[in-house]
Amino acid sequence: MVKILHFADAHIDIATYGKHDPETGLPVRVLDFLNALDTIIDTAIREKVDLVLFAGDAYKDRTPSPTFQREWGKRIIRLPMAGIPVLLLVGNHDISPASGRAHTLQEFDTLQVPNVRVLNKPELLKPADLWGLPLQVIALPWVFRSTLMAAMQLSPGDDNLVNEELEQRITIILEARMNELDPTLPTIFTAHGSVQGAMYGNERTVMLGKDLVLPGSLVKDPRLDYVALGHIHKHQDLNPGAHPPVIYPGSIERVDFGEAADDKGFMIAEVDKGHTNYRFIKLDGRAFYDRTVKIDQREGMMERILAVLPADERITDSILKLTIEYPRELEMFLDETVLREKCASALEFHLIRRPQEEARLRLPSDQSIASLSPLELLTMYWNSVHTKPVQTDTLHSLARSIIQSVSGVENTLDLPGGE
Repeated sequence: MVKILHFADAHIDIATYGKHDPETGLPVRVLDFLNALDTIIDTAIREKVDLVLFAGDAYKDRTPSPTFQREWGKRIIRLPMAGIPVLLLVGNHDISPASGRAHTLQEFDTLQVPNVRVLNKPELLKPADLWGLPLQVIALPWVFRSTLMAAMQLSPGDDNLVNEELEQRITIILEARMNELDPTLPTIFTAHGSVQGAMYGNERTVMLGKDLVLPGSLVKDPRLDYVALGHIHKHQDLNPGAHPPVIYPGSIERVDFGEAADDKGFMIAEVDKGHTNYRFIKLDGRAFYDRTVKIDQREGMMERILAVLPADERITDSILKLTIEYPRELEMFLDETVLREKCASALEFHLIRRPQEEARLRLPSDQSIASLSPLELLTMYWNSVHTKPVQTDTLHSLARSIIQSVSGVENTLDLPGGE
């Protein structure tokens, strides 16, 4: 039995929201990702795992700053220093499609860091490649669709046919590796990519490139004992209750509001031939709240808006978005100052106002504006904006008085449309 820690999609330099930390000079959100990474490293050491497997995407893009490379490197190096070997799989955010360009994990190879191996090509690792661990690992790093098409001399055409051809070629490559397996040893398959049947979150905003989708049957092959995936930020098991477990651990922190409801974490798995125990360990990431409220009348308007917000203690240090939809005529009654004071303890507060235009009032085809009195037109307008009857009566009386004073007609019954 081999005990592994599996995580993916660290994206440590994503700093979409928040401020800079005055002590470190780093964005507060970057510190969130680094704190999550610290927890992962600490857990690996505390649990005395045999291997840490990172399934790709260390950064948000392929050109991380030296500062972020330093922060990633000084955390990863803690593992081999503690006697824990590390496999680093190259993801789509780690590599450039241009031939000959270095990937973001290159320094571990270049410096030949002991007990750290970078997986940047499809390969089968045996115990001799894995520091003597009684284990086999089949690795499939991110495959650029365009690169594979060029290698296979495929021209762009029918997308379905091209995808089918690419999937067949990938399947052939992986099947060849599986045919070389030692049937007595447990086997892990690790890949960075999309698998048929996986549920996406809203992380498409940070994904790069066009996905090559792996067939579900390929990753559920019974010769495998654990499938360690990366690329999709939503934690899920694609083979629940069956062997092998096919696991996306998800990203280690929330990237945007599309992941507000997702749990973030990593996996600990005890992998044995024919049987694997595994558990998801949840990380306490920064809270994201995405709230929407629709208002249709002035009465109780602010009370209804405030009611959808989280409790004060949950707002503190969170990232909060509040979207308010309301008729445009209620714009003046929206007290933004009250809302900003209520959410002042949040790390970041986004208020999105969406005033709704009332549908244009249309007259019947056999009726013209000229045929209607001013009071009749006003009555139609008040009805169209759903004015309450008690308010309509008051407005009706006031309008009659104004029209009477302007027209000079003393008897309101003599006004156009009068009763």
